[in-house]
Formats: sequence, C-alpha cells, structure tokens
Amino acid sequence: MDADARAKAAAEVMWRDDVASKWLGMKVEEVRPGYARMSMSITENMVNGHNTCHGGFIFTLADSTFAFACNSHNQRAVAAGASIEFLAPGLLGDVLVAEGVEQSLQGRTGVYDMRVTNQKNELIALFRGKSATIKGRLVEDA
Repeated sequence: MDADARAKAAAEVMWRDDVASKWLGMKVEEVRPGYARMSMSITENMVNGHNTCHGGFIFTLADSTFAFACNSHNQRAVAAGASIEFLAPGLLGDVLVAEGVEQSLQGRTGVYDMRVTNQKNELIALFRGKSATIKGRLVEDA
C-alpha cells in the first residue's frame, strides 16, 4: 500500500468512528500524508450572542482537521497542545474550510498548521497543533 492509499485508509477508519465531526456536519474533503482538508457549514445552532459563529466551533473544525492530518501516516497520534488565532468572524450560512499542513514530524512529535477560510477564501482563523504519537496503527498494510 503506498503512502497516499494508506493515508486515505487511515482517514476512513477515523471517520467511521468520529461521531462529533459528523454531528457538526463536517466533511472530509481530502487527506494525504501530512495533509487534510475538511469543511463545515455554519448553522443556526453555531451562532453566538454576537450573531457570529462561536469560536469553539471554528476551533473544533480546525482540531478535527488536525486529527486527520496528524494521523495520515497511519501511526495513531493525539493532540499534545493547540492554539488558535481568530482573525475574522464566521457568519451564519458560511462554509468554513480548514486546510491542515504538516510543518514538522520528528520522533513522536508533529507540528501542524491549519488555515480556516470561508467560501470567499477570506481568512477566518489560524490554528497550530502539536501531536504526539501513541501505540498502534489505524490500518494494517495489505
């Protein structure tokens, strides 16, 4: 199994059991080694008292994308830390896209940057996650 096929297979296993991301209406658009892209539409249930998307939902989209990117090598990985910078509001009806790119993978530690934009490609947030690998793989090589 080549690296791209392994990344897709790992994503399929993760998606199968990812109740939270599915419940929020997220979609996995692309996964390849060290990379993931996901999207989510902002619904009425995600809007806060300022009539903008609650930051927690933006964080969750970025965090889910981070999870798919850092597990794309088929080595189980979890978040060791994460931070986000909110740069513009997400609005009701917007479609947010989070694109995650591996910046470094050394030993058990990875660093991944997520860029969250809306359907107009306007920058909404920047998220950085640090991963730590744990025991196990998501799929066995054929």
